[in-house]
Parts: sequence; structure tokens; C-alpha cells
Amino acid sequence: MNAALLPVVEIEPAVPATRSVIWLHGLGADGHDFEPVVDEFDLDRLPPTRFVFPHAPMRAVTINGGYVMRAWYDILSMDFSERREDPAGVLESAAQVEALIARENARGIADGHIVLAGFSQGGAIALHTALRHPRRLAGVLALSTYVPLADTLAAEAAPANRDVPLFMAHGLGDPVIPYAFSRRSGDLLADLGYPLEWHDYPMDHALCLEEVRHIEDWLARVLA
Repeated sequence: MNAALLPVVEIEPAVPATRSVIWLHGLGADGHDFEPVVDEFDLDRLPPTRFVFPHAPMRAVTINGGYVMRAWYDILSMDFSERREDPAGVLESAAQVEALIARENARGIADGHIVLAGFSQGGAIALHTALRHPRRLAGVLALSTYVPLADTLAAEAAPANRDVPLFMAHGLGDPVIPYAFSRRSGDLLADLGYPLEWHDYPMDHALCLEEVRHIEDWLARVLA
């Protein structure tokens, strides 16, 4: 499937990059949303790493009254059921992320040196894409999120990423995506045999400084 290359915000290391992190924002935000997080990392702990923050396409979002905003897929229901997300939108965004991975390959970064990351809706796309990607990635960072189209994962999972390191984190007081709903996704991944590292924090639908420190530690390990 050919996918148009999404516009991106990029942060380059001081020397040519040998690793990449593709980090997807949440609903209604844009690629600048997590740009400041890079300033919080001790980059000396990481290999030369390019951070790529794509902008999601503009689309109407059903639960927001059809308002057009940056979104990785339409959200069809406030109910946290398995059919909450629009499957066609998920697949379209996954293809666009695959195109970004291919661009990193073309710039000399192998799949095994790429982390897919995302927050909320972006984390859902990161999980969906990475676990079906045909070549082994460095890791998946999934923050305040859940597994979309969960009923298809077991059949569609790529053997190459069956052992990909997964970091999932969630706020205990998250009012947007309930903690229990995300935890069920974590349990599903663990039951399927994925090496899941789970963290929870006393926060809402956000990032906290302790979490940023844990992410930095994890990135240092998987990108080493």
C-alpha cells in the first residue's frame, strides 16, 4: 500500500543519527506536542538518535460531534468496547507509519534500531503497527493507551516482533482512557507472550517526570 509521507517535526542529534524514535501524538494535538520531552532526556545516555514527530491527518471525529482535528482514526463511541475505533482509519495510519519506517531505512537506520512510540491514540497506532511489522524493531513505547482492533492481533501478529520489548505506562486516575481498560490491553499482550514492561503512576491522562526518567532508562537499553 502506498501511503503519502506525513509532515513531521524532527530533532536531529549532534552527529549523524544511528537510531530513530518515531513518536505519535494524541487526538487533537500535533507533532510538536512531545518535542519538549526530548529536552528532558539525558541524550548522552543514548546513541545518536533522531526523534521524528509526525502530524496526524485532519479528520472528522464522531465522539467530538464530527469536529475536524488531527486524529489517527475516528473514535466511534464513548463506550470502551472493542469496536470503539474505526478500523479503516487504523489501517490507513498504520500504512503511513510504515512509510515513515521505510524513510528511516532509506536514511540508513535499520528496523532493529527504530522505536515506535506514541501517546493515547498515537500509542494505539504504535502498538498496532509495530506488532504487525514484518521486521524486528528495537521496541514499542505505548503511553496512556490501549491495543486497538485487539481481536485481530493474535492472527495478524508478525513473528519477527513476537519478542519486541514493550513499555506501557498509564495514569491511575486517567479520566480519558480508564486505567482498567489499558491494563486489559497489557494483560492481553502478556498472555500472548510479549515481554511487557508495565508502569503506572499517580497522574491523569498525561506524562510525569518519574515516567520520563523510566522512558529514558528503557530507551537507553533498547537502543544500545
